[in-house]
Amino acid sequence: MGTALIFLGLLVFSAHLFSMIFSKKKIPDVLLLLLIGVLIGPVLGLVTPEDFGSVGSVFTSVTLVVILFEGGTGISISDLKESWRSTIKLTASSFLSAAVIVSVICNVFGMDLLNSIITGSILAGTSSAVVIPLAQHLKLSNQTKTSLILESALTDVLCIVFAFAFMDAKLMGNGLNVGKVAGNVLSSFVLAILIGFVGAIVWASLLQKIRQLRNSMFLTPAYLFIIYGVAEVLGYSGAIASLAFGITIANMEYFNFKFLEKYQKNKNLKLNDNEKAFIGEIGFVLKTFFFVYVGLSIPFSDFHSIMIGAIITLALFFVRMIVAKFFSPSSANSFDKSAISVMIPKGLAAAVLASVPEQLGLSGGESIKYITFSVVLFSILLCSILILLIERYPRFAVAMQFFFRQKSSRSKKSPTQSPNPSDKTASQAAKTSKELDNTAEEADETPEKTDIM
Repeated sequence: MGTALIFLGLLVFSAHLFSMIFSKKKIPDVLLLLLIGVLIGPVLGLVTPEDFGSVGSVFTSVTLVVILFEGGTGISISDLKESWRSTIKLTASSFLSAAVIVSVICNVFGMDLLNSIITGSILAGTSSAVVIPLAQHLKLSNQTKTSLILESALTDVLCIVFAFAFMDAKLMGNGLNVGKVAGNVLSSFVLAILIGFVGAIVWASLLQKIRQLRNSMFLTPAYLFIIYGVAEVLGYSGAIASLAFGITIANMEYFNFKFLEKYQKNKNLKLNDNEKAFIGEIGFVLKTFFFVYVGLSIPFSDFHSIMIGAIITLALFFVRMIVAKFFSPSSANSFDKSAISVMIPKGLAAAVLASVPEQLGLSGGESIKYITFSVVLFSILLCSILILLIERYPRFAVAMQFFFRQKSSRSKKSPTQSPNPSDKTASQAAKTSKELDNTAEEADETPEKTDIM
């Protein structure tokens, strides 16, 4: 027990060190935490997922809830109004293209058609637990950042709904009920948003009195867990409810209802700085243990599945580049599109869904699980490495941004027109993109002067 506690303490200290390294050297902390999990799990065999029992699944759910809530509190309604169209466009194109390419690859390698489609549905989303921390660290415009956060939450739900729909179709053997799937998707989104919204309105009205209680700091996360649980018990998406709860409570100035005026008048309805910092600390610790847990959960016993997983990961990246080029938010510059193109990590939803086919007794369920776990590992590794390259190495960033450069928009721009960025973040991103473009031009003229030290 003493050794375990020493390891946990060192892991938390290491996580803070990794976060500092991410800020200074642009080496993603997610990658380092994942490698620690691989080292203590599959490589050295010190810990296995079975050692955690049922606590492991509860822990992953809690991590997802807190990260989504924290991400939601960073989204403003004004940004949401600007981003919802681009979010739907990005989410739909990314989900469909990823599902199709994964299904085709699995089918080519001998998996039957329905199992291939199930695998495609499981791996079509992006991981909120990976995307949100990375998006918050990168110098992206608000619209791009909001679209990435919302996409990661929405695709989690789409993966769950479609994967279970195809699994039910295989179990029943009577084909896919398209109307049922569409109804499940609609109800899961709309009613989950309603639960999160109503829960946030109620909690904001009570927040002033709650603060008068002793040791009340943890009550907001506790209430968040209840909101998530209620949504899940009712058969809706707890993830979307958590995200809606965070967005609503961070934008209470937009929701002034007359029947609640006596509860809300002259009161601080938002989370204060101490509460935000506390939830941020919880999210940081949970994220630390989550990625170590993911790393030690990766199986390396099936080389065939590992090979397929590596091929799928590379295919997902190339497809994502096309999606980023043509379906990114309208305000996204070449740097934003480069960041969008590498956001292919798979996480909690994929890891949880991977074991379901085998648990249901579907033929080929074990192969689905091993391929999915391999893609989870390789996609997080690839995403982390590409983020590192984009942030630290101008040559690679220039190569990426050359693919996303829009020459037509430059030719139409008036030479006397001054830039008018929507915010400081967008201005910094545009500046970074412009500097890298200049680096590319200099490299063409004097390549010997642009060698990276």
